[in-house]
Amino acid sequence: MPSFSCTDTVTSQGNGMVRCLLAAGRPCVVWNRDAAKAEACKEAYPDLVTVAASATDVVGACDVTFSMLSTLEASEAVFPAILEAITPGKSIVDCATLTPDRMAEMAAAVEAKGGRFLEAPVSGSKVPAELGQLIFLCGGDASVYEAVAAELDLMGKAKFYFGDVGAGSRMKLVVNMVMGDMMVALGEGLALAQAAGLPCDAEAGLLKVLDLGVMANPLFKLKGPKMIQSNHAPNFPLKHMQKDMRFALNLGDELGQPLPVAAAANAAFLKARDDKGDDDFSAVFEDQKQKPSSST
Repeated sequence: MPSFSCTDTVTSQGNGMVRCLLAAGRPCVVWNRDAAKAEACKEAYPDLVTVAASATDVVGACDVTFSMLSTLEASEAVFPAILEAITPGKSIVDCATLTPDRMAEMAAAVEAKGGRFLEAPVSGSKVPAELGQLIFLCGGDASVYEAVAAELDLMGKAKFYFGDVGAGSRMKLVVNMVMGDMMVALGEGLALAQAAGLPCDAEAGLLKVLDLGVMANPLFKLKGPKMIQSNHAPNFPLKHMQKDMRFALNLGDELGQPLPVAAAANAAFLKARDDKGDDDFSAVFEDQKQKPSSST
């Protein structure tokens, strides 16, 4: 029986992912550190959901377990309970954005007990998860990738297999690094346009000009109008974006690859993190735009 487990209390994608499986009629054993979220799944799909008391119980009950946790710290806290239940034939599919080294450590631990491991970090946030439109970036055991292909297709619009464990996580860090760079660049453009007294709206301003040219892209189209309205309701929290930028910069250091643009973008997210960490990562714009001068 497939299972979906270990969704963190602040993970935006996890709830949408499991509900895609449930909507397709897949029976699932679920666990969440926020018990209310697991019970909500049970209420929505009473005939398909079994709520487990722990992550250990989920893995024990199922051949395949999908795990989605928001941070490295959350992974380190929960993984021992997952590992406890690993026996030969059990498979773990970890969908979190972690470091390649962390994925390799978990894979080695699972395989040492006779289990199989696939990393499958996702590109896409809350709404794509709810719509089954995530992109899975996989590495690890190819037989697991083949075995869970149907489930990945239910939760996502595309899936890629990049080889050994770590390759999927490296691809995810590159993707999120580029996204972070783009968000900071858009914020600077909006800030400069506003400071220059230019319109920024999507009807006849900067956003419209960008959308008509080679720089048109879904990120600017989705986030731009909300940014100029200071609407930063979280789909992908800023603190998680900064975490991924940090991981990407660390990867660049390990490989001897300079990343000056990413370093500058990370500094912008880091500056905004304390006050706006739980807001959408578009909230970096609030620290970029000119503040009204105070009268004395």
